[in-house]
Amino acid sequence: MEDWHFPAAYDQSYLPDPLSPYWFPHRETMDPEERNAAVLERLREVMEYAYATSPFYRRTWDAVDLEPADITSFEAFEQVPVVTKDEMRASQHDHPPFGDYLCVDESEIHHIHGTSGTTGMPTAFAIGRRDWQVIADNHARILWGMGVRPGDTVFVAALFSLYLGSWGALAGAERLHCRSLPFGAGAQGMTARAVTWLARTRPKAFYATPSYALRLAEVAEQEKIDPREFGLQVMFFSGEPGASVPTVRRAIEDAFGATVIDCGTMAEMTPFMSASATAGTPDGMLLWQDIVWHEVCDPTTFRTVPFGAEGTPVYTHLERTSQPMIRLASNDLTRWVMEDNPCGRTYPKLPDGVYGRIDDMIHIRGENVYPTEVDNYLRSVEHYGGEHRIVVRRTGSMDEMIVRAECTLADGQRAEFERRTGAGLQSLLGVRVTVESVDADTLERAEHKSRRVVDEREHTRR
Repeated sequence: MEDWHFPAAYDQSYLPDPLSPYWFPHRETMDPEERNAAVLERLREVMEYAYATSPFYRRTWDAVDLEPADITSFEAFEQVPVVTKDEMRASQHDHPPFGDYLCVDESEIHHIHGTSGTTGMPTAFAIGRRDWQVIADNHARILWGMGVRPGDTVFVAALFSLYLGSWGALAGAERLHCRSLPFGAGAQGMTARAVTWLARTRPKAFYATPSYALRLAEVAEQEKIDPREFGLQVMFFSGEPGASVPTVRRAIEDAFGATVIDCGTMAEMTPFMSASATAGTPDGMLLWQDIVWHEVCDPTTFRTVPFGAEGTPVYTHLERTSQPMIRLASNDLTRWVMEDNPCGRTYPKLPDGVYGRIDDMIHIRGENVYPTEVDNYLRSVEHYGGEHRIVVRRTGSMDEMIVRAECTLADGQRAEFERRTGAGLQSLLGVRVTVESVDADTLERAEHKSRRVVDEREHTRR
């Protein structure tokens, strides 16, 4: 396996043969069982490193009488306790600012990122200098798989702040020797300026959230510019479900005429692009198992589910030395398969991407509703205006679900739209849905990630 050692240290002068679809031909196309055998050895190696350098992991594993040497099979690895975001926050509360799972001296930290902390104490992501370079190499390799090449212009249209997505995409593009345009996003009026810069520079590749791409298309049309004039060929997305949601994907493809690539796991798991589609396999997301070990597990037992089944992703770093995550439970929901990939890579695949978070699931009248299901359906409805809100409220002892959807029809013509859309959603979701139409361009658009669910029941409980 090319450059397979721990700690990782990649040759910074290396670039693949320009005609090769692969960065590392052997690692990406080898027999999966052979690769898994090497990964199992690496998992023990990473655990030995963490046990020696992290009081957090040593304490956690000692509590269940587990040692790294015990990991002689993947079945044994499934006995390793998962870690959660709450445990990471608690560790940082007790051992500020980076927690006792840092594993390197603070003098080695190169980048600090983190969560916003809007719902509690923020989590600090401390990334060592060696790790930052490894992340750049990993992301360059995945961008190569998307069809991005040295000299291409990559337009990064995501927040440059604590948010790691934009920085990770930029690091990969720079390592790939691309022309990088770190445009950013989020400020008032910035989307209109993005239209100007895209038309002016005509980049090959574009990174953002799916919501922002749809907003960008709307603003371009308001400016009387066809988004296809930007000349984009590859648009890769993370940060929220959407790029694998069929109608969202088609809406972006139709607007820009580009290949849409879904990628991304969690900020804590950077290199977060370790789950990513490729130019040859553009649907779903491949799991690049030699960068991060991905499991799809039962969300109760955290044992791996068979291919074809649904579960929650659990992630383990194979190359990080600063704040390595070992069996981090994501609380997301997905389904995985093992099949022949058109691009020739022998990785498992999430055919539908990561399509929701378990804690984003709406429980209403005994049914589980995922916001992405509503989004996917509405974008197939004629006269849908492009944005919506899902409002869940309690009336007496009964929960009700209201979908407030933009409509391009005039006021007097919307009754049939509301009736037909409500009936379609009810048939799809199994719960009664009231649709309230509003004028197009009424609801606020996302300048980064969408926020479409308003659960008013939280207020009535207080």
